[in-house]
Amino acid sequence: MSKAVETPTTAYDGDTTHDEVMEALKDVVDPELGINVVDLGLIYGLHLDAAEAGAGNAEGGEGGDGAALPVATIDMTLTSAACPLTDVIEDQAHSALEGMVSDVKINWVWLPPWGPDKITDEGREQLRMLGFNV
Repeated sequence: MSKAVETPTTAYDGDTTHDEVMEALKDVVDPELGINVVDLGLIYGLHLDAAEAGAGNAEGGEGGDGAALPVATIDMTLTSAACPLTDVIEDQAHSALEGMVSDVKINWVWLPPWGPDKITDEGREQLRMLGFNV
């Protein structure tokens, strides 16, 4: 069983961490399976980059301590390339990361194709509780 690829960031050296963003992304749930996108192994990469000068969210792009919030770029796939729910997942990602990042950009990627081998142990347990045999 392999785990989702987690690409640590080097371009951003602020307060928001890669692990914090990945944990927050567990609030993004695949609408068809009811399991979060992290444990399903749909996140192929995450990059936190410093926001461009003058860029920012509605709150000004700064955290509670005045530090600039990063831009999160997520390489994500879906269980099927024909899935019509990308907008739903994008909206959930924006909501989950609100206040942690100044912007969320999702790159939909299809290679390598998603497969059950990418599901984490936690995701497998959740699927078993829903009656799936994984």
